[in-house]
Amino acid sequence: MGNTSESFPQEIEAFAGRWLVLIVQLPAKPDYLRVKLRRRIQRVGALSLKGAVYVLPNRADTLEDLVWLRGELIADGGDAIVCSARTVVGITDAALEARFDDLRATEYREIIDTARALRSMVHGDETARELARLRRRFEEIVKLDFFGSSAQQDARRVLEDLAAASNRPGPAQDASPTAPALEGQTWVTRAGVFVDRIASAWLIRRFIDPRGVFKFTTATSYSPLRGELRFDMYQAEYTHDGQHCTFETLLDRFRLDEPALRSIAEIVHDIDCKDEKFARPEAAGVELVLRGLVSAEPDDARRLDRGAAIFDGLFSQLTGASAES
Repeated sequence: MGNTSESFPQEIEAFAGRWLVLIVQLPAKPDYLRVKLRRRIQRVGALSLKGAVYVLPNRADTLEDLVWLRGELIADGGDAIVCSARTVVGITDAALEARFDDLRATEYREIIDTARALRSMVHGDETARELARLRRRFEEIVKLDFFGSSAQQDARRVLEDLAAASNRPGPAQDASPTAPALEGQTWVTRAGVFVDRIASAWLIRRFIDPRGVFKFTTATSYSPLRGELRFDMYQAEYTHDGQHCTFETLLDRFRLDEPALRSIAEIVHDIDCKDEKFARPEAAGVELVLRGLVSAEPDDARRLDRGAAIFDGLFSQLTGASAES
């Protein structure tokens, strides 16, 4: 996850035992730290044991991941301990391995189900783009498949079948580079909107579905009704995809290639994911303005309306900067 030549502790070389354990302590506020922790845990493939205790097999790469994750948590105002264990009391090694396999199998099944659904679609640019996305996601899962889930080969085979099918001649396709238009959908997301949801709602309303309406839910899991699409929430049609935040996912899925939108995506990513991937200098200022908006406006619908003005101004500024360059 980074260059460890200076900040990677030398004492970790003495870590022994089959398992690595991460024990996390987060402050009560802000709430978004728990969302960030969940995303980070997913990123390194750790298994939740109980509460804020997570486990990974003891390997050089997983140890490095947890040490870097601990540093990120401390930087956010939390704390964490990384330790090793020969055994974990209360669960056998075999049971732990099985739980890791179950996690990866669930992720592989999502790829399998999506790939099979694509087989029933007409072939063309959309299928090819989705296949490339599925392949990237597959490789990400493989890296975290510590014990070789049997579902890995099933997913690989389904992707190979989809690739072969997509290369066969199909019905003539519309060569238009734009994604199918949506009109008047209900877009559902989690209540308490902040940067990624505010920015994504602006993108939807401005470029994807101008007549769309927004609905907010406090439910952990939400099953959409007819005419509803979910974004930036659990199992959503449009949400975080690998290392991409929801705003980036929407850009890719709807093939919005405007340079200013890509710049906004980088800003949103840096604020939301906090990994400094793009190191956008505007990120700190935009985050400060959005935090002020959230503090001043408790109503989600009004947050989206007021946030739209912020992103309209940012888009106008970045469009002008792109034109000048």
